[in-house]
Amino acid sequence: MTKPFIEVDFARQSKAGQGAPGDVFFSSRLADEGRIVCVLADGLGSGIKANVLATLTATMAMKYISSEMDIRQAAEIIMATLPACSQRKIGYSTFTIVDIRNDGTIRMVEHDNPPYVLLRGAEQAMVEKAILEINTANLGQRKLLYSCFDVQKGSRLIIYSDGVSQSGMGSRQMPLGWTNDRAVSFLAKRVQQCPDISARQLSKEAVAKALGNDRYVAKDDISCAVINFRSPRKLLVLTGPPVDPSRDKLMAEKIAVYDGKTAICGGTTANIVARELGREVKIDLGRFDPAVPPISTIEGVDLVTEGTLTMSKAADILEKGQSPEQMTSNAAVKLVDAFLQSDIIEFMVGTRINQAHQDPNLPVGLDIRQNLLRRISDLLNSKYMKDARLTFV
Repeated sequence: MTKPFIEVDFARQSKAGQGAPGDVFFSSRLADEGRIVCVLADGLGSGIKANVLATLTATMAMKYISSEMDIRQAAEIIMATLPACSQRKIGYSTFTIVDIRNDGTIRMVEHDNPPYVLLRGAEQAMVEKAILEINTANLGQRKLLYSCFDVQKGSRLIIYSDGVSQSGMGSRQMPLGWTNDRAVSFLAKRVQQCPDISARQLSKEAVAKALGNDRYVAKDDISCAVINFRSPRKLLVLTGPPVDPSRDKLMAEKIAVYDGKTAICGGTTANIVARELGREVKIDLGRFDPAVPPISTIEGVDLVTEGTLTMSKAADILEKGQSPEQMTSNAAVKLVDAFLQSDIIEFMVGTRINQAHQDPNLPVGLDIRQNLLRRISDLLNSKYMKDARLTFV
C-alpha cells in the first residue's frame, strides 16, 4: 500500500491588542529520515512574554525530537527546564508534540493543551493514552499524556490551543466556552461536508469559527494545526524553453497528459505549448497590476503567467509567509495559491538562454531562472512542507 502524503498546515489569530502571538507552531520534515515533527506550544498569558516562552518550548522540543531523543524523555526535560509562575504555580507553557515516524507510527505527548482530535474520515477515533508522572523541581509532580497509533490514509490529526475550545466563554450562548465537544463536532461536520478539504482550509475555518465565537475580538490567542494523511495533490509547472528545440513537443505532451493541476510560467514557454498542441494563448486584460504582468489562458492549462518577474514576486510572497487570501489577486498571488494548494510540485525548467533576462534595464535583484526556481523549491520544501522537484531540460 502506497504511503499517504502528509499535509501539514496551521492558522492563528493573536489575542486582540497583542502584536506578538502567544501560541507558536513549529513543523519540520527530516529529509534524511522521512520523519515529520510538529509542536504546538501555548505560552502563559499573551503578547511578547508568552511568545518568548512558547518559542523556547517549541524550539527545545524540535531540537530534542530531531536528534532522535525519545519523545517521552524530551517532554520530561522540557518540563524540568521550564520555570514556574510564582503566583499560579503552573508551567510557563503548555505543549503538544507530534512525532510522525517513517515506519508509519505517530507518537504524541500532551501537556495541558486541549486533547488532540483524530478523525478517521468524518468520525472521531478514540486513542488510548498513557499517563506519565514526572517529578520536577519547579512544578512538583506533573502529568503528561502519551499515545501511539498508526498512520492511516484518510485520517486527520488536529491540535489546537485553548483559545479555540474556550472561545465564546461568558456569552449567553456559550457560558463555558465553545468546549472540545463542540469543536470536534464542527471539525467532523466540515470534513463530512467536504471530504477533500485541505489542512490549510480546515485550520483556517476552525480559527475563524473560534474568532466568531469571540465576536471577532479574540479573548486569547487562537491556534489550530491540521495534519492530513491523503493521496497527494500534484502540480506541474513548465517554465523556460528547452535547451534543444526538438524537445518542445515533449514538454507540451507532458502538460497535456499530466494527472494533476498544470501551470506555465513564461511567454515563450506558453507559445511553445500552444503551438505544439494547436491551441491559442489569450491574454486576460480584465485586471491590471502595474507590478505583475497579466495572466494568460490556454485551453487545458490551469494557470498561465509571465515568467521570471512573476516567479520572483511569488518567491517574495513565500519568503514573507504572506497569505494569498489576504492579498489583492494577481498572477504572482495565484501562482503562490497554486503552490500552497498542492503537495507535490514538479518544475520542468527549460535551460535555453532567454535574451530578455540579459536586459540591463531589468531590476538588479531579478534572479536568473534556474537560481530563482531553486529558491522557490527550497522555500516550498523547507518552509511549507511540500515535495518540490526540479527537472532541467
